[in-house]
Amino acid sequence: MSVFEKLDTTLATDINYDVGYRELLVLDKKIRLYYLNSLVDGLQSIEIIEGVLKLNEALKHESIKYFDLIKNNLNHLDVSEVAEIEVMCDTVLSGLVLLAIEDEVRTLKIDTRSYPNRSVGEPDMEKVVRGPHDGFTENLNTNIGLMRRRIKDVRLRTELIKIGEKSPTNVCLTYLDGVIDKKLLSDVKERIKAIKTENLILADKQLEELLLKQKFNPYPLVRYTERADIVSVHLYQGMFAIFVDTSPCVILAPCTFFDHFQHTEEYRQAPLSGTYLRILRFLGILMAMFLSPVWLLMIKYDYRIEFLSFLFPEDKQILNIFIQVILAEIGVEFLRMASIHTPSALSTAMGLIAGVILGDIAVSVGLFSYQTVLIVSLSAIGTYATPSYELGLANKLSKLFFIISTSIFGVIGFCISVLIWLIILIGLKSFNKPYLYPLIPLNIKRLAKTIIRYPYKNSK
Repeated sequence: MSVFEKLDTTLATDINYDVGYRELLVLDKKIRLYYLNSLVDGLQSIEIIEGVLKLNEALKHESIKYFDLIKNNLNHLDVSEVAEIEVMCDTVLSGLVLLAIEDEVRTLKIDTRSYPNRSVGEPDMEKVVRGPHDGFTENLNTNIGLMRRRIKDVRLRTELIKIGEKSPTNVCLTYLDGVIDKKLLSDVKERIKAIKTENLILADKQLEELLLKQKFNPYPLVRYTERADIVSVHLYQGMFAIFVDTSPCVILAPCTFFDHFQHTEEYRQAPLSGTYLRILRFLGILMAMFLSPVWLLMIKYDYRIEFLSFLFPEDKQILNIFIQVILAEIGVEFLRMASIHTPSALSTAMGLIAGVILGDIAVSVGLFSYQTVLIVSLSAIGTYATPSYELGLANKLSKLFFIISTSIFGVIGFCISVLIWLIILIGLKSFNKPYLYPLIPLNIKRLAKTIIRYPYKNSK
């Protein structure tokens, strides 16, 4: 069976409308260019065809073999040989042009990809007042280019790896040679090589779960970002980045619990202003987790403080105060999910209906107390102040665990639940790095840098 027949059968060119080929006669031999019309750049392909057809006007040199003659006259930067039928098919399905020659086992792959791509814009989750407003897209080459624009260091390494046996996906492991720990780099490469999966359609999240095998642990062991400046800074801190084609999110690791607290806005302001923002963010995250359970403890044991007397609801309530808090917390999650799935044109109306009308009616009929609405609202604001979306969701689950334990067992339940939470966090590791570092193990100098935004200074 010739290479033409193998490719026609495997790629099903008679069935798939977007898989095509262009057959040419060059120097008394047939050649075919196989391509996907939805992913190939038409202008570049035409230039290749024109260059090959010009050989008909030239004399064939007997000292040069036909295959080498075609290869040497392809006016393109990226040309390489392919001999295996599986790699040939993968080449075509990845958007490259495959040049096959009659009665020749070897073929030539030519990179003329032109993926559908949105323009570079600022990520919605990581907006800043000052600083660059460009963010990653779903195109791997575009993302690497945005990073290369910032890092002009010869130590930068970008290793391309294919993951997926049936539907391969390009994954780029990026790091700074000499900066990253060698054991960490070796560990990451071994984990990537050990991945066995048919596809990587869910991109970064699927790759994270295959790398870490964290099962039902809600806390994120890697950091996601869509900003090229954040990736560049963390590479100089000894971390590695993993780019996955078709995803604008980049995986950064190893990361700690406190890495998820940081936001690029803190480094775009003066050191004192940045420290102020960081401390406020820390307080907001603590408020999101512990405000509701502590308030429930005060009510359960009637621990009244004079200047906080307004936080105690009236005795006559339709629902128990613990049930009110749990229902309100779940209601906030409903609002969050509704806002995500609601079209932009209707999101304002949805917010007014849910937040104002439903909230006011719930208080008026006595379903919720004003104090419950206030506490849950403050807690929700603290959750949304968390820079990491994944950490915010994990803290939400921990908070519900605290609330349920407090409502059943009181102070003992609250203390035990917090202790269990701390033990779980202490036991977590991100690529063998302790999750609570620099708190556990304690590194005072590093902990101070985590809390205080120090000024930039010259370094050797």
